[in-house]
Amino acid sequence: MPVNPPYIVPSPPVHLAHSVAWTFTGFFAVAAFIAALTTMFILKTQQSIGMDQPDARRKMHEKPISRLGGGAIFLALVVGFLLALQAEGIEWGRWWPVMLCNMLVFAVGFFDDLKALGAKTKLVGQIGASLILYALGVSIDILSNPFGEGSINLGWLSLPLTLIWLVAIPNIVNLIDGMDGLATGFGLFVSLTLAFVGYLSGQPDVVYACVVMSGALAGFLIFNFPPAKIFLGDGGAYLIGFYIASVSVLSSNKGSIIAALLVMMVALGVPILDTLFAIMRRAIRGVPIFKADAEHIHHRLILLGYSKGQALVALYAVCFALSLVGLSILLTKGLALPVAGAVLFILAMSAAKYLGYVRTWKGMRRQINAALERRREIEYINAHARLLELEAEKCASAEEFAAILGGSLSRLGLGGLPGDGTKAVDVRLADGCIVRLYCSLQDRHHAEDAVRIDAISPCLNTAWERWRTVPGLTVVVPEMPAASSSS
Repeated sequence: MPVNPPYIVPSPPVHLAHSVAWTFTGFFAVAAFIAALTTMFILKTQQSIGMDQPDARRKMHEKPISRLGGGAIFLALVVGFLLALQAEGIEWGRWWPVMLCNMLVFAVGFFDDLKALGAKTKLVGQIGASLILYALGVSIDILSNPFGEGSINLGWLSLPLTLIWLVAIPNIVNLIDGMDGLATGFGLFVSLTLAFVGYLSGQPDVVYACVVMSGALAGFLIFNFPPAKIFLGDGGAYLIGFYIASVSVLSSNKGSIIAALLVMMVALGVPILDTLFAIMRRAIRGVPIFKADAEHIHHRLILLGYSKGQALVALYAVCFALSLVGLSILLTKGLALPVAGAVLFILAMSAAKYLGYVRTWKGMRRQINAALERRREIEYINAHARLLELEAEKCASAEEFAAILGGSLSRLGLGGLPGDGTKAVDVRLADGCIVRLYCSLQDRHHAEDAVRIDAISPCLNTAWERWRTVPGLTVVVPEMPAASSSS
């Protein structure tokens, strides 16, 4: 069977002439308008559901903010697609599997925004949608040789490789969605990059699809810039990631798969790098990979003195530069691939040092040993917290649980009463109530406060649900004139 060369950059077809660029601009504007209008509607009608509550640790916004922004992007995307079908810009027979599975992935995230589903449930939903898309023929089957002619037929490896790509990208986008405008802006840059890939490979339907998504993101970004009035939520983040992943696979079916995927991997360099850093530090510390923390690249930039706006502009600039580097692979027919690899390696090493993930290369062994020591502390904390949760379920009365709780809190470096050299830390319960604890400002023998707070939360929730009190601790009830206290 004849094999196409690995990098094909045909001349743009006649129907992608200059006059048609105005059509693409029109679709971009329509999608942006619909997204902006829908976002305004959500902001005006938002209720108590789907609200992201501040916690004074990772979530530093001053008041609850809606997490339903993904709905505006999804609506703009659907309307844009319907218009593109009418304009004969998109062939429905080719695109309906992509739209169906994007709808499923969006639904998983959106339902989680309304009521937490749990990481495992969301992962099962993503894998299910990816399997459906694979069964409908959108898959990575052949990898072309990036350095010359020839290709590799993946055979049975096609399924796991396709699943990894389709599941990894949405979660990568979701992991970086920790600062106002970051994931939305990255999605906009990468969508435009993918539109350019479609233009170079003579696929106007890919251009239409990516221009519509870019417009939707641009319209939403108006309200997502710092300080954000609305958040993407898991629905929006998963939709952006899965859309980029699925469209890149579909667009590669008419050309070199390795070329299209490499462009996307380079363009997604910052979120991929951030995810790798997160996986490594969480693995060393012994915490779940999907456990949120405040040590992502944007958090580190803010600790270095950047404002939110400055950090956002810096990351946008890097994303834009990497998008150009990725496109250079396609434009040079693969000759720029070694350069792109070198750029990513230098970026990774420089970022690790500049952001403080690695203090010094010579002292890296001591840093790893310190991280492993911290891992043992976290295991100690989690073991005590798990035991407390079981005790809260087993104890016959609040008084019996109180005798156990006091001693265990002390072992975890926490207490129920203020004192000299202590600071207050709040644990938010499932119904919105807050348990106020105190920890020493000088005591740093234990892991950081966030780890202890997250670990202790389940047992406090159990006690509150059983006895409507947490013995020995102060519980602040929302919309009440004073806090209720029990001893």
